[in-house]
Amino acid sequence: MSKQPLLSVGMAATMLAQFFSAFADNAIFFAILAFIKQLHYPEWSQSALQIGFVIPFILLSPFVGQFADSMSKGKAMMIANGVKLLGAAIICLNINPFLGYFLVGVGAAGYSPAKYGILGELTSGDNLVKANGLIEASTIAAILLGSLAGGHIADLDITLALLTCVVMYGLAVIANIFIPKLPAARQDIEWKLISMIKDFAKTIKIIFNNKQALYTLLGTSLFWGAGITLRFLLISWVPIVLGITDNSTPTNLNAVVAIGIVIGAALASALVSISNTLRCIPAGILMGFAVIAFTLQSNMISSYILLVVIGALGGYFLVPLNALIQKIGKELVGAGSVISIQNLSEYSAMMIMLSAYTLAVACGLSVITIGVGFGMLFAILIAFVWLGLKSHAKH
Repeated sequence: MSKQPLLSVGMAATMLAQFFSAFADNAIFFAILAFIKQLHYPEWSQSALQIGFVIPFILLSPFVGQFADSMSKGKAMMIANGVKLLGAAIICLNINPFLGYFLVGVGAAGYSPAKYGILGELTSGDNLVKANGLIEASTIAAILLGSLAGGHIADLDITLALLTCVVMYGLAVIANIFIPKLPAARQDIEWKLISMIKDFAKTIKIIFNNKQALYTLLGTSLFWGAGITLRFLLISWVPIVLGITDNSTPTNLNAVVAIGIVIGAALASALVSISNTLRCIPAGILMGFAVIAFTLQSNMISSYILLVVIGALGGYFLVPLNALIQKIGKELVGAGSVISIQNLSEYSAMMIMLSAYTLAVACGLSVITIGVGFGMLFAILIAFVWLGLKSHAKH
């Protein structure tokens, strides 16, 4: 078998589809927030909206891996992007923003395993590492540009912002057409609901019975739960503390956090190895205290600096733990299965933290109180993870 080139037509189409899809995923979030704000929904509905997006990842986690493997990955990606397109169109037609964003979540849940699974089919050897790097670079660029576009275009015209997302999802579907129709990874998949759930439950039990895997998974899940909560904390914090009510300022602040995460991830790649993963944990504890410090700010410049620090500490904390859970998981249940368990754990943490945040807002707690309490709780929980991993290391 000849070595496939890195930038084949299929790889270029995959990169473009990922860019358009991730751009729209991030732009539509801020566009919908502006839309429901215009419709005078209560403040707690913002985080409730995100819960609706997260739920499909939890409900579909036993099935999306097999969905991706049961057909050509390009076809699976096209179907998933088509569902996202339908969700965005429902929002544009003013049918129901919550239903529309739920469908976007369904599409995103189905898209994730196909996106990563196709790289090993399009390329091989050293090019596989480079292909992952290209996809991650495309994703980061899409997150930054999509987040900024969603808020800035919504300040000009909310309908235009939503239509932009529809167009981007449409472009993603078109790009998927140019991905080669590769054979399905598995021809023997039987869609038996009960047996699939039982197999998934068995895999969860294996992972959770390994204490090192359990504490590592808890660490990554806390990070993503904290990250999604911080996003809403920023959205509430801007008008209350800074007195700014536009849609673009929160998107700018979220983009700054993303830049910080890239910096932290690069530092972790250079300074932390798989053999000394515990070195990254103090960064998670410091991240909690940095959130407290940020919440108490009232100056724009110091706020931007602290958000870069929060992102950098988060990236430094997350990358080594991701590598560790993938290493342990591959040995225990296989690489694909551990990703599905990790998705279930992380999205469950997101839903729990978002639900707690929604309840706190509905009860009338101030953004300062929520931010300080959230930062302190996060630092304590990460300290618990650290003690658990250290205890396991001694044995």
